[in-house]
Amino acid sequence: MARVAYRSADVDLMARMMRAEAEGEGKQGMLYVGNVIVNRAVANCSDFTDVRSIEDVIFQVQGGNYSFEAVQKGNVFYQRSRESERRLAEMNLKYWRDHPAKYALWYFNPYGPCPPTWYNQPFTGQFKLHCFYEPAAGTCESVYLG
Repeated sequence: MARVAYRSADVDLMARMMRAEAEGEGKQGMLYVGNVIVNRAVANCSDFTDVRSIEDVIFQVQGGNYSFEAVQKGNVFYQRSRESERRLAEMNLKYWRDHPAKYALWYFNPYGPCPPTWYNQPFTGQFKLHCFYEPAAGTCESVYLG
């Protein structure tokens, strides 16, 4: 059973976003970004109460900007997905989760060390240049279920 309902178009969107956000961090880095995308679709808390689908997550606008910089900046995100990234996206959608992004709802690439919190959410770990953050304890049980 999939972690979240999805269509072929969702696999394509996710694959394009994973590549755009983390191609330089290899397959593992792209899978971690995929974890965050799926986690946001299943989380019913914080900034994610109104996003239920992969498309909702990818095109979510927060504070007047898209949540994922790649949607705005274009370049790689607007290229066709490749089969290798589509396979990774399907792994995330169906089952794949791992630390440090297993329950993460946020990540970013700082210009220095990862801060211990990001918008008051605890740091869970780093992979290459990306820092991952999951919801503070007791604030988002749904992310741990999905």
